[in-house]
Amino acid sequence: MVAHRGNDQDAVFKALADASRRTLLDRLRQRNGQTLGELCDGLQMTRQAVAKHLGILRQANLVAWRREGRERLHFINPVPIHEIAERWLRRFELPQLEALAQLKQKLEGEEP
Repeated sequence: MVAHRGNDQDAVFKALADASRRTLLDRLRQRNGQTLGELCDGLQMTRQAVAKHLGILRQANLVAWRREGRERLHFINPVPIHEIAERWLRRFELPQLEALAQLKQKLEGEEP
């Protein structure tokens, strides 16, 4: 069972490694339940490319869909990201991470 979970997390990391897929997840986070056409609006990708990215996100269990009439609505599934955060990020102390993030912003001249 542990090996299977690792494979699941590998698929999530692979899916998140692509900026286009992260953009799609951001769009779904802003407004869940979008059609393929809605997700394509304003992107510099073909409909086929968006569909392919959604397929990879779906294989990683980051996106689910439901049919509503003739439309397929896409929804973000935050559970796999939460599982990764629990496994990989919780091992670090939150105050230390926040201090490092603030230091990075200060050194790079960014506003907190």
